[in-house]
Amino acid sequence: MSHINYDELSFDDEDELKFPRPTIQGFDAVVESAISRRGFLGGALAFGSGAAVMGAGVLTGTAAEAQQTSRFAFEQITPQTDGTVHVPNGYRWDVLARWGDPLFSDAPAFDAATGIPTEGSDRVFGENTDGMELFVIGGKELLVVNSEYVNGGINLPAEQNGQPASADDVTRLQNFQGVTVMEVTEGDEGWKVVVDSPYNRRIHHRTPMQIDGPAAGHDLMKTSADPTGTTSLGTFNNCGSGRTPWGTYLTCEENFNSYFGTTSELTLEDATADGFARYGVNTEIDPGRYNYHGFDARFDLSKEPNEPHRAGYIVEIDPSDPTSTPIKRTALGRFKHENAASVVAPDGRVVVYMGDDERGEYMYKWVSRDVYTPGGDTSTLLSEGQLYVAKFNDDMTGTWIALTPEDTGMSAAEIAIFTRIAATQVSATTMDRPEWIAVNPTAIEAYCCLTNNSRRGATNDDGSVRTNAAGEPMVVNAPNPREVNNYGQIVRWRPHHDDHAASTFDWDLYVMAGNPTVYTEGLYAGTANINAGNLFNSPDGMQIDSTGMIWIQTDGNDDNEGDFLGMGNNQMLAGDPVTGEIRRFLTGPNGSEVTGLTWSADRRTMFVGIQHPAAPFPDGEGALPRSSIVTVKRVDNALVG
Repeated sequence: MSHINYDELSFDDEDELKFPRPTIQGFDAVVESAISRRGFLGGALAFGSGAAVMGAGVLTGTAAEAQQTSRFAFEQITPQTDGTVHVPNGYRWDVLARWGDPLFSDAPAFDAATGIPTEGSDRVFGENTDGMELFVIGGKELLVVNSEYVNGGINLPAEQNGQPASADDVTRLQNFQGVTVMEVTEGDEGWKVVVDSPYNRRIHHRTPMQIDGPAAGHDLMKTSADPTGTTSLGTFNNCGSGRTPWGTYLTCEENFNSYFGTTSELTLEDATADGFARYGVNTEIDPGRYNYHGFDARFDLSKEPNEPHRAGYIVEIDPSDPTSTPIKRTALGRFKHENAASVVAPDGRVVVYMGDDERGEYMYKWVSRDVYTPGGDTSTLLSEGQLYVAKFNDDMTGTWIALTPEDTGMSAAEIAIFTRIAATQVSATTMDRPEWIAVNPTAIEAYCCLTNNSRRGATNDDGSVRTNAAGEPMVVNAPNPREVNNYGQIVRWRPHHDDHAASTFDWDLYVMAGNPTVYTEGLYAGTANINAGNLFNSPDGMQIDSTGMIWIQTDGNDDNEGDFLGMGNNQMLAGDPVTGEIRRFLTGPNGSEVTGLTWSADRRTMFVGIQHPAAPFPDGEGALPRSSIVTVKRVDNALVG
């Protein structure tokens, strides 16, 4: 087959290419249903838009709050299309760490033309930075950062067209991904990585892991290397992140399916075959994006068909102990995890919100059985409890549906391994790529970025409607009201009884991104808090700071043309959840995604991730583009968020 340039192909488009989603007929009935809902949504969105922006309605504050003085500490910047970072007047930025920067003094030097050799590639800062959190341990500041994936065309010799040619190449790619734990410190010359800190650590695709929870020991988890089904190697496609109340790091495995393939024809058990189809694991003989399976039998389905069942989880890491074994928490479900947003309920139970980042997938919530006590035993809090999936109703209420053996017809282990299938069994609401979720520390509410869904409502040449991986028709629904949604939106909910552990909630849309300069009215113009000055598309990353301001990061179309005219490069914006106002704060280099955000202990520095820049950022002309973490500070050294 002809070579596919995976560096230019998104994971969504790869899934569509490798695993075209099924279609359904009877489109007239689907259209009738969609029109009926759209008629309702016309009123709901007008109401929801007002609720989201000006504080009138189900989830609002008071009119007095909506008219308060602006809380923004900066003037909005204009969109940019160049190859560097921009921040407002009164702020400055600098580079903290780039792919290939040393964590240890024995690390190889980075070559501006060829990058890092395999030897020592696990001693440097990883590639394609994503979610991150900062921890203060023993008086030291530790930054823990995901490295989501690699760009083979940059990480391997140019003549190989991004494909590994040996087991040595595979090892290099495996080392660049995973998680970096590193000590950072601020001095007179700014922030830097503390090389050779005893806390520094790389966790990659070959790091030993413990498997915990209901899936541990199940037959579907057993391999020739691990006949017990309780240990594994590596954490994969680490996208968003989270932190527990007890000070550990949660890294979230997302597009893990891309790492597996086969070198020969397959004969699969029904459950495995159904599971591969539901999760987009390619069973055709094909090198795929990484071709691990060509050189590492662990990723060859014809040799180890259970290995994919051991990826797609949330992994807990203790940054305080570089000798600790990361734990795969299977009770929190297996899907394309974006991030994990934790909060303690009034009764002390731990709640973790999660999104499954694929078109037409679902939002989830975990509620622990036991309560969190500072300094107490935390070993059961992410393994004993109940996993739920979200059902959004047209009347702007919602329900968390428990995924139990009784309701799904599946065992607890099967629910953990095939969570998507379990969620479909209980008719959860299909969403437009639920990505980062953030919990407001100043109000009892939470938000989820619904990034986009160009397949919702779209049809095939034969008139059939596009579906998700379960075969469910992706017609418009209340929280996802637009067909061919290229802009995205952010849904907000408030749990009933002011309790995040509650099974019901009210919801609205905080914002629908759009372009009112292209669409002067209608849903594609966006909600009233979108204007010509703050245009953006595809909200992806999100954090809420200690004052309650929402920081929104984008990963969308940056061609600045057509529907996206005036949006410029991907960016980071700040939003006020009370007034609904949104302002652009930072723009990234062209081709990049702005992703990952955390703050220093004194809240005077932001750490922001710049992933896969197309420009030779940050080293300049002639150098390889390098994903990086940048620091952002106010010139007067005042608090930043």
